[in-house]
Amino acid sequence: MARYTGPVCKLCRAEGMKLYLKGERCFTDKCPIERRNYPPGQHGQRRSKVSDYGVRLREKQKVKRIYGVLEKQFRRYFQKAAKQKGVTGAALLISLERRLDNVVHRLGFASSIKEARQLVRHRHILVNGKLVDIPSYQVSKGDVIEVKAKSRENVRIKESLTAAQRRGIPPWLSLDAANFKGTVVELPKREDISPQIQEQLIVELYSK
Repeated sequence: MARYTGPVCKLCRAEGMKLYLKGERCFTDKCPIERRNYPPGQHGQRRSKVSDYGVRLREKQKVKRIYGVLEKQFRRYFQKAAKQKGVTGAALLISLERRLDNVVHRLGFASSIKEARQLVRHRHILVNGKLVDIPSYQVSKGDVIEVKAKSRENVRIKESLTAAQRRGIPPWLSLDAANFKGTVVELPKREDISPQIQEQLIVELYSK
């Protein structure tokens, strides 16, 4: 599957906010958005008027980049959310939040979504005792996500886990750091997801 392979810090600057795509670097003063909080490129510092369509498009792009999914897959998530009862935008974000690669990142086994996807793809992660190598796998309440025994000495995993514990774990997850294991205590709610996301703009974009 195609993936963006360019400098991820440019994506944060394009969206005007931290998307936390670079792991621990995002929490230091080395983060480029701390020094150059304007869009990248030759004309990045020029003020330009953004249309209503542009505002909605930027919000969709931002969410795609946060969760590391491309347009075709993102559209499928939206179509599925639109068929569910309740608020479409909230259902969309909850589905994205339940992705296995996102949960691996939230638990602290990886410092970024990209790194979490690699752990899943390279078969380092177990779900309820079974290997799962599909990053888009949807976790359910009660699922136990853990790093397999042979991978627990991985230095990157240990460093990421230590850093994540300092920052805190989402309330819908519980972590047993000593055993490299986490549990989905309950499914995420809208209030557990970043308030900086305006999902209604995405609904309006796709509804036109």
